[in-house]
Amino acid sequence: MITAFDTHYINDDATTACVCFEDWTDAVSTQDFVEITHNVAPYEPGKFYKRELPCIVSLLQKHNLQPEVIIVDGYVWLDENQIGLGGHLYNELGGKIPVIGVAKTKFKSHSKVKEVLRGNSQTPLFVSAIGIDLDEAAQHIENMQGNFRLPTLLKKVDQLCRRIVTI
Repeated sequence: MITAFDTHYINDDATTACVCFEDWTDAVSTQDFVEITHNVAPYEPGKFYKRELPCIVSLLQKHNLQPEVIIVDGYVWLDENQIGLGGHLYNELGGKIPVIGVAKTKFKSHSKVKEVLRGNSQTPLFVSAIGIDLDEAAQHIENMQGNFRLPTLLKKVDQLCRRIVTI
């Protein structure tokens, strides 16, 4: 099972969503989960993981999810030596589950981030990874179902956490 997570914030509340699917080319998820967390940590520049990591871990534990790979909305690596949300999640889970970060905005260019163009979009996604080869991770994201920049299931998890769609 592959899981993709995204979190949306309103004031000090967070809505975290997860979609589960079996294959990188799947068009539909097999399970969806949404959890609201109150009183999340305030945003700290450069330490975003402090806010989002507890939300993701809570949802994983609450539903006893055992994914083979996790996709997060954000970066695994902020630069050559500093881990981001995905790196902190990988460490929190004991380095047992590969994590792929898919960011929609550019943070820094470095060798641990690969730009991926999908569909007819001229704007890349920024892919980083830990526990899995970066080129392999980028290929998985490129091969995900959907004709647009954002793969179908990553768009779905974004919409779930924003409550644009419901389970």
